[in-house]
Amino acid sequence: MKKALTRYPRIIAASALFLLMVITGGLVLLLTPDEAPEEEPEPEFHDDSYRANYHFTTPDHWKNDPQRPVYFKGEYHYYYLYNGDYPDGNGTEWRHATSDDLVHWEDKGVAIPKYTNENGDPWSGSVIVDKENTAGFGQEAVVAIVTQPSADGSQEQYLWYSNDDGDTFESYSDEPVLENPGTEAFRDPKVIWDDQREKWVMLMAEDTKVGFYESDNLKNWNYTGGFQTEDIGLIECPDLYRMRADDGSLKWVLGVSANGKEIEKPNTYAYWTGNFNGDKFTPDHDDPEWLDYGFDWYGGVTFTDGKSEDQLDHRYALAWMNNWVYADETPTMTEGFNGVDSVVRKVELKKSDDDSYYLASQPKEELKQLTSSYDFYESIEVEGSKTLEATGTSYQLEADISWSDLKNAGLRLRESDDSSRHVDVGISPEGQYSYVDRSFTAQPDENQGLVKSQAPFDSEQKKVHLKVLVDKTSVEVFIDDGKIVHSNQVFPPLEDEGITLFSEGGKAVFENVEINHLHSIIE
Repeated sequence: MKKALTRYPRIIAASALFLLMVITGGLVLLLTPDEAPEEEPEPEFHDDSYRANYHFTTPDHWKNDPQRPVYFKGEYHYYYLYNGDYPDGNGTEWRHATSDDLVHWEDKGVAIPKYTNENGDPWSGSVIVDKENTAGFGQEAVVAIVTQPSADGSQEQYLWYSNDDGDTFESYSDEPVLENPGTEAFRDPKVIWDDQREKWVMLMAEDTKVGFYESDNLKNWNYTGGFQTEDIGLIECPDLYRMRADDGSLKWVLGVSANGKEIEKPNTYAYWTGNFNGDKFTPDHDDPEWLDYGFDWYGGVTFTDGKSEDQLDHRYALAWMNNWVYADETPTMTEGFNGVDSVVRKVELKKSDDDSYYLASQPKEELKQLTSSYDFYESIEVEGSKTLEATGTSYQLEADISWSDLKNAGLRLRESDDSSRHVDVGISPEGQYSYVDRSFTAQPDENQGLVKSQAPFDSEQKKVHLKVLVDKTSVEVFIDDGKIVHSNQVFPPLEDEGITLFSEGGKAVFENVEINHLHSIIE
């Protein structure tokens, strides 16, 4: 994927208060008003901070693409693209964090630095644990294959390896393990072990095509086939895995980050169910499904549950909560950072009534362990609006909503005292869609083109279950079983904490309204 942007957004003009550049005699000194030491201070976390309470955030500067986490020696190892020179300089490197529960994270620093050889900075790729020493770097060596722009600027794939449990990596060679075949976009290698055929398989994002390659040693790769996408723009960050559906069927799933604007679909994670024969993928249907309908779930990765003996029953997923349309627009830059991930979700494969298959997502149950207080409303009838006594900026809210005749119903979240600002989450039976509308509060898209995310909703349905995750700068909404999810950034003033139930064109009954207020994962 492309690298971190370098321009200053207007919204972070106040960040100049944190840094004074003094240029004297050709020497560039970076000074704070209090003459702070050269080392960057540890990030501070306060109630008046825009730093998310329970979402993963970069400690400082910039993050974008997640790299697929791997479970190794009792921990999940997570790498992500990081730019410690943002917003003044470009180029990404791989920063490393570990977790036991995928909720709390420990920063481990940079694992693959940028500009250490003539091939430039490392972009996205994937990391695997070479349990059988197929590459010759040692049993259980941690191996990463990443895209680098190479000395001549063409996108090629390079191998890095680690013998210290993934803390630091060494470059295997200045020569690529997979050369560019002549396409401008040739990036984001995703490597999996195909246990049915006992070989390594690598997927490549090649413009609008997914390329498939095979290897027995991670160093020498052969092309085996391709999958051509249609009408979803340039693809990035391909994904491939096998799952067992709720009816017992085994299916392969192919995913890509894509832009479905041309066909009025999201700019998130498109996927197909189908069959992979070791060489190429054959979809069940030509048109993809989408794992998220919001504006801010990009570069998504899925990965296995390292603690489960059953590797096919479910997977986990997370993504970068941002959009390249407005990637620099965030109030967090006044605190010196730009980069937040979605929550980690549990993903299951289910069979629908029309015999097709789809992925259903739900946030990890471990999030509820962060509960600091709890509110519950058994049943509330609403015809118009009712404001709850409960308030907050960081919580998980669940509710069952039912109706007989209705135009629109839902929740106004992060509402101001005068009700002029709010984020609306709801269902429009009349319009046949679910939605998140951030147009009534501060949000990143100054052009107002990406303010109301929508997803199909069956107008014959007379009830819905909503699970809503609210944090300082985000709203994530899971509809019913999680086939439909909306993930969006929002930037309300931190004093906006109200919660209002509303209905239009009829009466709605809100039942089992449960609010778990979540404390910060930062200790």
